[in-house]
Amino acid sequence: MATITRLPFDAQHVADFHASTPSIPEKAVTERKRYRTVWISDVHLGTRGCNAEMLIDFLDHVDCDLMYLVGDILDGWALKKRFYWPDSHNDIVWRFLKRAKRGTEIIYIPGNHDEMFRQFSGLNFGGVHIRRQAIHTTADGRRLLVLHGDEFDAITMSHRWLAHLGDAAYEMMMGLNRLVNRVRRWMDMPYWSLSKYAKAKVKNAVEFISKFEEIVAHEAGARGVDGVIAGHIHTAEMRDIEGIAYYNDGDWVEGCTALVEHYDGTMEILHWAEEMAKRESELASGVRLAAA
Repeated sequence: MATITRLPFDAQHVADFHASTPSIPEKAVTERKRYRTVWISDVHLGTRGCNAEMLIDFLDHVDCDLMYLVGDILDGWALKKRFYWPDSHNDIVWRFLKRAKRGTEIIYIPGNHDEMFRQFSGLNFGGVHIRRQAIHTTADGRRLLVLHGDEFDAITMSHRWLAHLGDAAYEMMMGLNRLVNRVRRWMDMPYWSLSKYAKAKVKNAVEFISKFEEIVAHEAGARGVDGVIAGHIHTAEMRDIEGIAYYNDGDWVEGCTALVEHYDGTMEILHWAEEMAKRESELASGVRLAAA
């Protein structure tokens, strides 16, 4: 069957996606990692910065009972400016819907870049439940507030023109990031995030991230939960803030990370570029041993 090439804005396309064939076939992986819960956010489908192939590799190697899509899965801001939607982005949507069809519960919490889907909160499209926020109960009984986090970003909420200006500058940075990583691939070097490195070195960015984390944790404490899980700032993190567990699942543009919950309630951040490099190293070692 032909690959579906149109953008899935509503439920009528779900059946077409189920019947379609992805351009990147699903890998037959015998030893898939399995978790109780997975959180991913800030995929930014519809932009060149989206690390689609890396996310596809993640989805082909990881299973879970429950998956949260914590906002900015699709980038409506970018798509309004110019349409960009390669087959690999369809392949990600296909994998989400296939996962739901196979029994994984999927909860989608739209962010500011895909805010057009917030009007559908409470509805279910192809097994994907759209919610404004959620409360997740871990295996060890902790209650965690799950939200995208743009609600606590004063620039996004109060000065949208400044947010769009910053978004344009960020897009330029990601273009440079792609160029750097093309050179690194040519030199047989692993993926490296230029923008992540720059954020860690710029004082104002570090202060913004820290303030954001504190505000989100404070809001979670005010709601009487044990912790909070957010996205939005593209910075994966796990830390305690005045007795509140703060988690951020990162992104699939710069860091390529996911937050996962093991079956005993233990939380972990997966850095997928490192996971892929480790797998390739083990495969190369196995080939060398077999040849010896």
